[in-house]
Amino acid sequence: MEKRRENGGIVSKAISFLLNRITLIVLAVTLVLFVGGKFEVASAAQPNAELEIQKLTSCYALGTDAIGRGNLQEGKNIYRDCFTQDAVLTAIFPDGATQTNYGTDSWADFVYSVFQGNGYTATQHLMGTINISVQNNQATMTSYLHATHKRSETSIDVANGTYEDQVVNKNGRWKIRNRTLKLIDFLNLSSPTTASSSTNARSANSSATFIRPSIPHLKE
Repeated sequence: MEKRRENGGIVSKAISFLLNRITLIVLAVTLVLFVGGKFEVASAAQPNAELEIQKLTSCYALGTDAIGRGNLQEGKNIYRDCFTQDAVLTAIFPDGATQTNYGTDSWADFVYSVFQGNGYTATQHLMGTINISVQNNQATMTSYLHATHKRSETSIDVANGTYEDQVVNKNGRWKIRNRTLKLIDFLNLSSPTTASSSTNARSANSSATFIRPSIPHLKE
């Protein structure tokens, strides 16, 4: 009788031991799947975030070129898709002058005044070398600018610089909160007249003349 009790106790302990082991194994597998799933979601979300943020560079370029065509309202509408309502935008010109505006409508008005004041009939903003760093719901982005501003059939102003952006995710949408443009140059490129072209036909520099124009900015 005692032996049966001992055997029963041993069996009971063995079953309890096995159940504990099985429970630990199930918990470990569940934890691995859960954590692995979170990493998988995070790794999948990161590229999507970077793609959405990168689109903001094109958004801004399209809005600016709409203003360059003389369509201020279209430019304002596009800007609202790129920036937060309280966005701060700053331009730093090669001569050290700066211009800061609060809100995209104010910035659009500034851009329009510059373009109209310089007689531009069209613009083309090309963005490249985009670098993005995402940290939760915030990100930083830098991008290179090459912009052409058409004065006439024979004269354009060319600007090069870097945009530095602070980007935030609000209500599932990425938008630029702060943008700083640091221009490294703003040059005029003009074709020679027919007369000068004939005179300097053999000159290596006869096809174009580079002139540094007055930097287009508004004084507050």
